[in-house]
Amino acid sequence: MLNNWMDHMIKIVAEVGKSYLVDLSTRKHPIKHIRQLCKTLLVRKGEASGTALAKEIVDCYHGMSETEKMEFLGILTNEFGPDSNAIFKAAGDYMTNQDFSSFQALSKSLESPRLDLIRMINHAPGGIGAIIAMRKLVLADLKKRKNLLPLEADLFHLLSAWFNRGFLEFQQINWDTPAVILEKIIAYEAVHEIKGWQDLRRRLAEDRSCFAFFHPALPHEPLIFVQVAFTKGIAKKIQPLLSDNGKMSANLNADTAIFYSISNAQEGLKGISFGNFLIKQVVDHISQQMPEIKTFSTLSPIPKFRRWLEKYYVKRNTTILTEEEIKLMSTPDWYSDDLIRNSLKKTLLKICALYLLEEKKKNQPYDPVTRFHLGNGAEIENINWEADMSEHGLNQSVGLMVNYKYIPAKIVANHEAYVNEGRVSASSKVKKLMV
Repeated sequence: MLNNWMDHMIKIVAEVGKSYLVDLSTRKHPIKHIRQLCKTLLVRKGEASGTALAKEIVDCYHGMSETEKMEFLGILTNEFGPDSNAIFKAAGDYMTNQDFSSFQALSKSLESPRLDLIRMINHAPGGIGAIIAMRKLVLADLKKRKNLLPLEADLFHLLSAWFNRGFLEFQQINWDTPAVILEKIIAYEAVHEIKGWQDLRRRLAEDRSCFAFFHPALPHEPLIFVQVAFTKGIAKKIQPLLSDNGKMSANLNADTAIFYSISNAQEGLKGISFGNFLIKQVVDHISQQMPEIKTFSTLSPIPKFRRWLEKYYVKRNTTILTEEEIKLMSTPDWYSDDLIRNSLKKTLLKICALYLLEEKKKNQPYDPVTRFHLGNGAEIENINWEADMSEHGLNQSVGLMVNYKYIPAKIVANHEAYVNEGRVSASSKVKKLMV
């Protein structure tokens, strides 16, 4: 109710402020129009006129073509950065005086007007959504357009502050959750496709659960969500968990929570970590609500394993792969051939263990899922053979999947060891695969 009331009041303020808007005759020329609006917004002091200008910027942005949006992002980068002359002057004053006043002036000169502009756009109805959409475009084009790096730095800085854990709302998703949210759970699922409403209903059955983080400014937009299955023992294959053949038997006495899918729902918030907080909060929630659940584990994909194996590993001078095995792996779609794949089982398990435990990228595990879970304090429990026999599973990891185990008593120690020493925590059975 509070969010709805606040939204209503902001819209009223924006409507009142329309009378203070700049000349709107430039609307036929979106780039010229939005540039003028941004410049005017930075000098307006009134709340009503500022909110109205911000809303006009948001509406104008949403009405632009993709090409126009990219041109606008270039304008934000090039025309709303810090004043280099002001920085040099403030730096000289600080070097001379070295007092708090000159330090404040230097700090202010280093902050680009773009930050104030984005903050004010955020005041408009739908402003935060527009800002997230802008960052999504920036990230998609950043490799080609390095000149957008200053804008990306400012967007990341602000969004990290606005979406820190203190503002996030933890919710359990069930069949009574509003349909507008359930539709987005179906659309945003990134690991194992949800094939319509019947499939979603199965994933929200009694032996399942789903949890998500929301932000008050985006009450109907999940930021990240995790799907959980309750099982007897640690699940080692994904297909039974995705099956719609009915609920788990009531007398199975589940003792394990399996995190089988974690999806970041907002591409514009990439790199802003929610998952570590969500996993830990879900573990705490389930521990309190279901004390019979003693084990917490994932059943996770290895998204880059096959590509790494074929592109990098087979080219190394290694004693693990024989010439005959390398020849087999040069066969088109070899990973989909049962005979070839099973003849390589022992070797592939050994190489996968090496990949997860020893392969590094910038002194961190090469695999992004491994980085995520080890950073959260988990340890590598199992590498599972023929765990995902879907076309996608075979294509990305030759059907292999991993159990990352969360042991509440060891989460903090594992996290500290990983962050401070780079230590990869793994069970003895995983380590033995490399022998």
